[in-house]
Amino acid sequence: MGNADLIYPSTNMECAHRVAIPPTQPFYKTLKSSLKETFLPDDPLRQFKNQPPSRKFVLGLQYFLPILEWAPRYTFQFFRSDLIAGITIASLAIPQGISYAKLAKLPPILGLYSSFVPPLVYAMLGSSKDLAVGTVAVPSLLMASMLGKEVDPVQNPHLYLHLAFTATFFAGVLQASLGILRLGFIVDFLSHATIVGFMGGAATVVCLQQLKGLLGLVHFTRATDIVSVMSSVFSQTHKWRWESAVLGCCFLFFLIVSRFFSKKRPNFFWISAMAPLTSVILGSILVYVTHAEKHGVQVIGHLNKGLNPPSFSDLEFGSPHLHIAIKTGIITGIIALAEGIAVGRSFAMFKNYHIDGNKEMLAFGMMNIAGSFTSCYLTTGPFSRTAVNFNAGCKTAVSNIVMSTAVMITLLFLTPLFHYTPIVVLSAIIISAMLGVIDTDAAIHLCKLDKFDFAVCMSAYFGVVFGSVEIGLVVAIALSMLRMMLFVARPRTFVLGNIPNSMIYRNVDQYPVASRVPGVLIIRIDAPIYFANASYLRERVMRWINDEEDNLKEQEENILQYVILDMSAISSIDTSGLSMLGEVKKNIDRRGLKLVLANPGSEMMKKLDKSNFIEEMGQEWIYLTVGEAVRACNFLLHSRKGENAKHNSTAPDNNV
Repeated sequence: MGNADLIYPSTNMECAHRVAIPPTQPFYKTLKSSLKETFLPDDPLRQFKNQPPSRKFVLGLQYFLPILEWAPRYTFQFFRSDLIAGITIASLAIPQGISYAKLAKLPPILGLYSSFVPPLVYAMLGSSKDLAVGTVAVPSLLMASMLGKEVDPVQNPHLYLHLAFTATFFAGVLQASLGILRLGFIVDFLSHATIVGFMGGAATVVCLQQLKGLLGLVHFTRATDIVSVMSSVFSQTHKWRWESAVLGCCFLFFLIVSRFFSKKRPNFFWISAMAPLTSVILGSILVYVTHAEKHGVQVIGHLNKGLNPPSFSDLEFGSPHLHIAIKTGIITGIIALAEGIAVGRSFAMFKNYHIDGNKEMLAFGMMNIAGSFTSCYLTTGPFSRTAVNFNAGCKTAVSNIVMSTAVMITLLFLTPLFHYTPIVVLSAIIISAMLGVIDTDAAIHLCKLDKFDFAVCMSAYFGVVFGSVEIGLVVAIALSMLRMMLFVARPRTFVLGNIPNSMIYRNVDQYPVASRVPGVLIIRIDAPIYFANASYLRERVMRWINDEEDNLKEQEENILQYVILDMSAISSIDTSGLSMLGEVKKNIDRRGLKLVLANPGSEMMKKLDKSNFIEEMGQEWIYLTVGEAVRACNFLLHSRKGENAKHNSTAPDNNV
C-alpha cells in the first residue's frame, strides 16, 4: 500500500480514541456469567439479597407458592369479582370439558374431573391472575390421534384410559422439569407464524371430526386428514340422520350468533359464556321431551356421580405401550405449555403485570402430575375460557377455585342431569370454539408483513389438514428451525454510505441520499459470526469487494484502497469466525487493499487479541466508529496523493 511510512492519523486527531481490549476474566467468572444469562435472565435471586434468614424463608415459600404472596392482601371486593368470574367460567367449563373429553375419545366424565383438581393446584402455584385452567381441543385431538394408533379406545377402553393418564403424567413431568431447570426458552423455538398455522390446521381438523356427531354417524374414520374424513362422510350419505343435522345446525347457529353479539358488545360477554351451557340444557330438555334418542339422536348416557377417583395405580409404567405414552406426553405437553404461557402473557399485558414463564411451567407441570393421579387428563390455560374470565372481571386466581367448586357441586349432585345431553350439541360447542381458533386475521397480517413467515404458517396449516396432526407438528417445528437457521447461516450484510452534512453512515439501499466514500468500501455485518455463517460471510464480503471494483472501473473513478468492516452488530465470534476474518484479511492484502475494523465489541476484541489477529493486523487499523475509520482512510488517501504529486513535480523530464 505504501502507507507504512505515514504517520498514524489518530495521533494527530484529538477526537480519535483507541478501541480498548477488555481485561481477561477468569474462566469460572465467564462461565458463571454465561450460565446466569442463559438460565436466570430475570435474576430471581435478587429479592433474597441482604435479607435475614427468616425473610428469605418467607420469600422462598412465596416464590414457589404465589398464593402466599397475594392471599394476605385479598379483600371482599376481590372475592365478589372472582365469584362472578368463577361462576361464569364454570358455565363454560362444564360443557366444554365434556365435549373435549369426547374429542380425546375418553369418558365424558373425565372432562369434569379435569376441571376440578387442576384449577385448584394452579390457584396455589400459578402466577397469572387471569388464566382459567381446563382441557383444550388441540391437545385432546393429539392425544386421541397418537394413542388411538396404538390402542383402540373402543375395543380396549381401559388400557386407552390408563395410557391417557400416563401421557398426562409425563407431560406434567416435562413441564415441571422445564420450569425447575429454567429451560423455558425451548418453547420459544415455536415461532408465532408456526403456532398460528398449526393451531388453525388443528382447529380445522377438529371441526371436520365433529361431522360424525353432527350427522349422527356411528362408524367413522380414525384418520384426521381432510381427504379421509370427507371420504368417510360422503361414503355414508345413506346413514346421515337429518334429525341430528337439523338440531346441530340450529345450536351451532345459536352459538355463533351469541359469540358474534358478545364480540360486538363486550359488556354482554356473559351471553357468549352462557351459550354452551344453555345449549346443553335446552338440548337435554328437547331430547327428553321428544324422546329423540329413539330416533337416531345420540346422547351422552350415564355419568358417574362423585369426585375424582384416584388413578395412581392406573399409570402404565410397565406397559409395552409405555413409549407411545411418553411420546404423546412430550408432544402434547409442549403444545399445551406454549398455548398456556402465550395466553397468560397476553392477558397479563392488558393489566400491566408480569408473569414468570418458569413459574407457569412448574405450575402446569404440577397440576398435570396431580391430575394424572386423580383421573384427569392434560389441562392448560385455554384462550376462550381465559377471555371469559378476563371479561368477567376476575381479580386473582380465586376465580379458578370458584370454578372448581362449581364443578365439584356438579360432580356430586348434577351429573345425572347430563344423561340426555345430545352428542350433536357437544359437536356444535366444539365447532363454535374452534372457529375462534382459526385466526385468519393473523395469517393475512403475516402475508402483508413477511412472505416467508406466511409460507411457514400455511405449510404448517396444510401439513395438519392434508397429512395429520403429527405431520403438521413436525412440519411446523422443522420450518421454525429452518427459519432460525436461515437467520444464522445467511445474515444480512450491506454497504454503508455517508449521510450528507453529517458523520453518520447508513445503508445505501435504505437511504438513497447516502453517498459512498471515494476509495473506501464500508461493509456492515449484521449478525454474530459462527461456524454456520463464516463461509457465507467470507464469500459475501469478497463479492462486495468485487462488485465495488467493477463499478469503479465502469465509472472510471478512483480505485478502491480501503475496506472497512463495521462490526458494531457482531456480538460474538467463534474460532471459525476468527479463521474467516484471517482469510478475508489475506485475500484483501493480496489485492493490494487494506482492511480496517470499526467498533468491535468487547467479546470481539478479546477473541481478536487472544488469536493474535490484532498483532498481525496492527491496532492502528481498529477504530471506535465508522466515522473515525473513514476520516483516517481519507487522511491516508490525501497524504498519498500529496506524496505522488510531489514525486511527479520533482521527476526529470525525459523529453528535454
